[in-house]
Amino acid sequence: MVLAPAQSAPVKSVGADYYEFRFSAMGTSCGLIFSASSRGRAQSFEGEILQWIQSFEDRFSRHRPNSLVSRINLSAGGDWVDIDAEAESLFSLCDWYFWLTNGIFDPTVLPLLRLWNYKATPPVIPDEADIASALQKVGWKKTERRNGRFRLMEPGMGIDLGGLGKEYAVDRVLEMALAAGIENILIDFGHDLRLHGEPPEGGPWRIGLEDPADSTQCWRGLALTRRAVTTSGDYLRHMTVNGKRYGHILDPRTGIPVSHSCRAVTVVAPTCTEAGILSTSAFILGPTEGLALIEGCLQAEGCMVTDKHRIETGRFYAYNYSAQRS
Repeated sequence: MVLAPAQSAPVKSVGADYYEFRFSAMGTSCGLIFSASSRGRAQSFEGEILQWIQSFEDRFSRHRPNSLVSRINLSAGGDWVDIDAEAESLFSLCDWYFWLTNGIFDPTVLPLLRLWNYKATPPVIPDEADIASALQKVGWKKTERRNGRFRLMEPGMGIDLGGLGKEYAVDRVLEMALAAGIENILIDFGHDLRLHGEPPEGGPWRIGLEDPADSTQCWRGLALTRRAVTTSGDYLRHMTVNGKRYGHILDPRTGIPVSHSCRAVTVVAPTCTEAGILSTSAFILGPTEGLALIEGCLQAEGCMVTDKHRIETGRFYAYNYSAQRS
């Protein structure tokens, strides 16, 4: 849950005319660094952001019982549910990325997510019959949308917008910043980043990429502005049952966690929504198909870290911090 404004970390100065504040929302740690004409203006912007995020979670989190998403899920196989303009925008993005990824990005995976409970003690692996049954309820093509209404066509279906909600929120916050006249900003929602302008010290924003083999270390630095960067992987969230390792990212085609040599995928793209969906979809597809997906998207570049190799798209090197310094 998002912290109320009074509970968020107070705005603090991090340089001449630059400010930072941190808070918890969407199940993760969030933070912004940005320029503002005064502390008062920075505090006003903080309030605007927290209020919008609170409203966003209230409407689109499946964990909120009165949210739009919860109402849609409860109505699966039954009545239409009225949706607002922002929901129309989100579901249009779902249409586009479902098509772009050939179904790898699919917000109707909730029946599968309910089976795989990584927080259970001890963790339990679903049996094949339950997975097969859940797969019958998955498929974005089984949704309908018309005239400001949306519905899930079959009982037992459910949507989860976790695959793009946080990234969409990052993009919306940048829109709010630019509308407020804030040109220099770093937005970090659970390590999904979007960067605009420059940091307090000038030049591009400098971002470190975690090493999947040791998340306390960075294996590369990127220099970015007017770009988003996300990383998807299973090196932090996984479980081991009977000696077998299960990551937290599910393949909607099989209903089971991804299992191959890839440990992490980083994507740089114009928007955080695009970067996040590409990085997760490429991770599911694996090195060959995953890199091809990224390379097929204009202005997107990416890198995959596998058990033995690091594989990059053609111009990922252009974002290397060392390359831009030389």
